[in-house]
This record gives sequence, structure tokens and C-alpha cells, in this order.
Amino acid sequence: MDAAPQTAPQAAHLKRRLRQARLRKARRWFLAALVSVLATAVAVGFAFAGSAGTIALGITVAGVPIGGLTTDEAVRALQQHARAGVDKPQTFLAGEQEFRFTARQLGVSIDWRASVEQARRHGDGFGAMRGFRRLELRFAGKDVMPAIHSYDTIVASAMKAIALKVDRPRIPAAISLQGVEPSIVPGRTGFVLDQQAAGIAVVGALASLDGGGPVVLPLRVEGVRVTVASLAPVLAKLRTMLSAPVRLRYQAAYAAVTPAQLASMVEVPAPGSSALTLGGPAADRILARLSKLVDRPPTDATFDVDASGRPVVVPGLEGRTLDRVKTSASILAAAAQQTERLGDLVVAAALPKHTTAQAVAMGINEVVGTYETTYGGIWNRLQNVRLVAKLVDDHFIAPGQTFSFNRATGERSAAKGFLQAPVIVNGELQTGLGGGVCQVSTTVFNAAFEAGLPITARTNHALYISHYPLGRDATVDYPGTDLQFKNDTDHWIWLRTFIGDTSLRVTLYGTSPHRKVESTTAPLRVTGAVPIKKVDDPTLPKGKQVIDPDQSSSPPMGTSVHRIVYDETGKVLYDSVWYSGYLGVPEIMRVGTKAKPVNPGATDTTGAIIALH
Repeated sequence: MDAAPQTAPQAAHLKRRLRQARLRKARRWFLAALVSVLATAVAVGFAFAGSAGTIALGITVAGVPIGGLTTDEAVRALQQHARAGVDKPQTFLAGEQEFRFTARQLGVSIDWRASVEQARRHGDGFGAMRGFRRLELRFAGKDVMPAIHSYDTIVASAMKAIALKVDRPRIPAAISLQGVEPSIVPGRTGFVLDQQAAGIAVVGALASLDGGGPVVLPLRVEGVRVTVASLAPVLAKLRTMLSAPVRLRYQAAYAAVTPAQLASMVEVPAPGSSALTLGGPAADRILARLSKLVDRPPTDATFDVDASGRPVVVPGLEGRTLDRVKTSASILAAAAQQTERLGDLVVAAALPKHTTAQAVAMGINEVVGTYETTYGGIWNRLQNVRLVAKLVDDHFIAPGQTFSFNRATGERSAAKGFLQAPVIVNGELQTGLGGGVCQVSTTVFNAAFEAGLPITARTNHALYISHYPLGRDATVDYPGTDLQFKNDTDHWIWLRTFIGDTSLRVTLYGTSPHRKVESTTAPLRVTGAVPIKKVDDPTLPKGKQVIDPDQSSSPPMGTSVHRIVYDETGKVLYDSVWYSGYLGVPEIMRVGTKAKPVNPGATDTTGAIIALH
């Protein structure tokens, strides 16, 4: 009986089943093949894995094969191979020069064990993976850079030594002046050793086990920025500048600067600029000579005393000076012209250091205090008085400032012209350098005393001097004993000294604070007995004492001065007392030191003469 014909859905279902069966069969075949391949690969991996204690074949260190060796064997092999190279010179080229170094000279060495360990890791791994790595290395190979060590200081020093020999500085093009004829001198490029890169190259070459030919060290070329072409415009300007003299005028006066002088003054511009400038010692000298044509120094404002005895301001005068910057610019502008090469001497105002306004603001317009003393004595003493009076004259004392007599005069020395004259030394009248100075200090003291100014330092003389005002003398001795007073007013004080034939006057000018000064002087009183000074006299018998009745002597004495200073409202500003104690002038007692005659019967004729006397 024939089979019934299949319907369309049945046929489609049958086709799907057949397709699925074929896919399942293909998967089984693929898996079987994959397993077979993997099994083969694993077998190959294990076949080439070799021993973990040996280095993979195909590995080299610095070109030396070490495959199949243990770590120790490889280290020994490399050391043996490199031993001869430690002292083998390697040639290096820098420019046209040749240099030779050995690894030992520069302290270059290789850590062979570290290098071998690094090489071993390239062929290391677990099981079949090690085999695959080693199989790849066997065909592709691997060269390992050794672990290099070097003394950086030694290498750097060697590179510096090479650089000193091979470096060639670049030279820019420049303008040369032969007299007044300018020309351009071509420049040249330079080159310098790249010391850092050269050091790396040197160390790498010395670490090579196989050596090799000369190693070229890197040089860096340095080009010039100033070229012949860039200087061409400057050359043209310079030729115009030096083509003829430049004339300079100020009012009706004229001066000329020659081409030779211009050539000595001109400065070549900096790279990238074409501007000509003037400068240098020659320019300074030429401008200084031009200054003399126009300079007029300023006059400071000062003070003078008019016929009525009042201080007046002598106005300051403005001066003029050459403006060197603007005059240099004027010279350059004129020199840039082909014709009409005419410029100006440019002047600027020169102001006084002390202007009229400043002088007026000082407030010096009337007498604040004055005093006059008479003097006499030998010519040397008079000369000392005049000299020290000039040293303290014309001193200005600012508000709040203290005047110091010693600071104003400085040391009174023979170099300044001081002479020997009578002076009090250690309470005795002697001859010394500068005798008579205290005449001036006493007069200055009394001027400040009468002005009601505070006296901050004053010392009386050791001996009483009758021609000084009682209790108001002031001695000085450089640098210790000083006379000082303070300007406690709101304006400046001007100290002047006026020297006559027999008198000295000191006047303090300023703005009067309208003070009232009252003073009383205590009578001069004896404070002790006349001192006696004994001196040996070999003409008198021993033990005999004689006082010369004609000698001058005096007892010690003392006095005091009381001063009260009131302001314009009647308020007491200062209430001061100055005590003065004077040493006595001793009587001279001559004491005999002559021995008596040995013969007791001899007549003492000397004693008889003294007795008669």
C-alpha cells in the first residue's frame, strides 16, 4: 500500500530536523578538533617549556647569547666576555676632534646578575605558558640591555672637558670702524656639545660588550641673529652720521662735533634694533666739554647781617646745566641729515640745594641772644681765638638740635693752625696747644645764657679768671669736656662770631621766643686756705723752709649763678643754678736739702746769710 503524500507543514518540519542534526554533528566534530588542537598545543608547550632553572634560548644580553644557561653560568659567561672590555679604549668623535675613554676611567660598570635576572624573566612562566614564551623567543629572539652603573660626577666632568675643547661660540656680524669708515664684519655660526646627551651616549658605548667603531657625540648648532643683511640699514645710517661734522648752538654760541668724535661716541645697536645711540667714556668726555660752554652753577640762598645788625636772606640763584640725554638726541638727529646738520645744546635748570623759600622758612630774622668778651695776651693766643671763632662761625642749629662746641670745631691740632699759648692744665697755668680757645667757648656760653636757651653741658675753669664774667666761664677740652646747648625754639638758630681787635662777640639769630632772663650771681667766696706747694732747694740747709713773699697765690674760691627763664606769658621755663669751684694758686715753699758741714766747728755761713735775709 502506497504511503500517503506529506503535507507542506510536515515537509518543513522534516527539513528543520535534518538541519539540526547536521549542526549537532558539526559541533561534535569542531569540539573534537578543538580538543585535539589544545591537546597538541599543551603538548608542544610542555615540550618546549624546558627547565625553569635555565634561561630561554634566543635571549642575549648586550648581544651575548645566554640561552640554555643557568643564572650563575650566564653571569660568569658575561663577566668573562666583558673582562677584556673594561680597559679597552672607545673612540668618540666631537666635531673634528677625537677622544678616547675606557669604562674604568669613567667608572662605568654593569650589574651582570641584575641583567641576567631581567633576561631570565622574559622566558619565565608556569608550565605550558613558559614553553610558548620560549618557543617565541627561539624564533624571534630578545636582546636585553644590561643594567649599567656609572659615576655621574666623573662622566659630567669628562663631558665638560670635551665641551671646553670643541665648543665654538657663535659670532654675530658686527660693524667695524676704521677711523670714520664703517664696514660689516660677517659673523659665523657656533656649536656646542650637548653634554647630557653626550654623557648618555658615552656610557652606553662603554657598556657595550662588543665595542665598535667611533661614536659620534651630539653637537647643537647655534645660529647668529645678527647677520650682514640685518646690519645693512645700520651701516647706511652710520655712514650718513660720519659724513660731516655736526654743529650745536646755544643762544649766540656754537660748538662742533667732528666725525672722528662722533665715531668714538656711537654705540652699535643691540640685536634686532637699528637705532644708533651715543654712550661710553668718549661720549661722557665730549659731553662734559660741551657742558662747560653752558653750565652755570646755582647759588644757594644764604644769610647776611645788614647795617642795623639784623639778619637778612641773600636770595639763591637758579643755575643751568647741559641736559646730556636731550643733547645726545639732538646730536643724533642732526647727524642723520645729509645737509643742515645743526642741533641744539639743550640746557636744564639747576636748582640751588638751599632755595630762597627754604631760607625764609627757617625763621632767622632777629637777634635771639648776644654776648661780647674782651681778650688780650700774646700773639699766639690771639691767633688761636681768631681761628676757633671762625670754626664755630656760621653754624645753623635746627629746632630741637643740640649745638656741640667740640663737634663744631673738631680736634684743635697743629695741623689746623693752632699754636702754643698759656693754658690751664691740671689746675696750673702752663703753655699748651690751643691756649685761648676757652675765650670763645665762654662767649658762646653767655650768648646762649642770655638767650634763655637750655645749657646741657658746661664746665668752669679750674682756676678763677678775673676778666671772664663771674661764675659764667666755660672751659672745653677735646674730646671730653664740651659746651652744649639746645635750640628749643620753633625756628632755626644761626650762630655768628664777630672778631674785633680786642673783643669777641657771639650772636645767635633766629625768631625770638620773647623770653625774659633774670640771673643773680653769688659773691666770690673763699672756700679754703691757700695751698702750699713744697719744692726742694739744694741751696738751703736741710730742714730750712722759706716762702717767697713776692709770689702770687690765692685761696680756693667758689661762686654760683642762678638763672630763671620766663616765657612771654610769665611762665617759668627754666630755673637753673650753675656752681663754679676754683682751685687755689699755691704758695711755693722752698725746703732746704743741703747737708750740714761734717766739721762741727765750721761756720754755717749759709745759715747766717739766710738769717740776715
